[in-house]
Amino acid sequence: MIRIRKAEDRGQYDHGWLKTAHTFSFADYHDPENHHFRNLRVINEDRVAGGAGFPMHPHRDMEIITYVLEGQLEHRDSLGNRGLISPGIVQRMSAGTGIVHSEFNASELVPVHLYQIWILPNAKGVTPGYEERALPGADETGRFVLVASPEGREGSVKIHADANLYSAALEPGQKLEHDFTPGRHGWLQVMRGAASLSGQALKAGDGAAISDVGRIELASDTGSELLLFDLA
Repeated sequence: MIRIRKAEDRGQYDHGWLKTAHTFSFADYHDPENHHFRNLRVINEDRVAGGAGFPMHPHRDMEIITYVLEGQLEHRDSLGNRGLISPGIVQRMSAGTGIVHSEFNASELVPVHLYQIWILPNAKGVTPGYEERALPGADETGRFVLVASPEGREGSVKIHADANLYSAALEPGQKLEHDFTPGRHGWLQVMRGAASLSGQALKAGDGAAISDVGRIELASDTGSELLLFDLA
């Protein structure tokens, strides 16, 4: 079964300095029919104005992944970590027993466009941690690039969760396939462009929950950038 979650049906807010869209319930946005999917808890698409950002705030017991599409995001946290995240670099923060952090647009002029993802961990109370990596092959098209995994394999960031996150860029006319092991589920998020998921048309901002499907086929006539979650 494939269930489409349209971009325009997300919770959308314009705070002036921040334009955001919530795929699942988040903050003041409550949608009991879209609270989470499997252990995937948050998919937020954010556009942050120059010089603006999220001041220091706490998290616990969550695996948080930040994926930047345009611009640069500056990270600071209570563990003493500092990082500058730009396209092609992925950030992972394990909140565990507790961490405080801030995320600010590194430019005073250029907006930053990003996706922030929260995944429920396998266990509570892990030691907080931070990691950022340049993704091998992130500039290649027509293939899946592993972004996050439980083992940190293939140059991905390591998460304390039973989930594999892939990114993919498709040029016009390119196609991709992904096979799900029996009992696994998927979520596809279209970040840019347009694509078809096993014949169903999707545009930027659309997502799709995938269950009881052995293989999916992805294609794009115009070009697209995607995230694919393989979930327990």
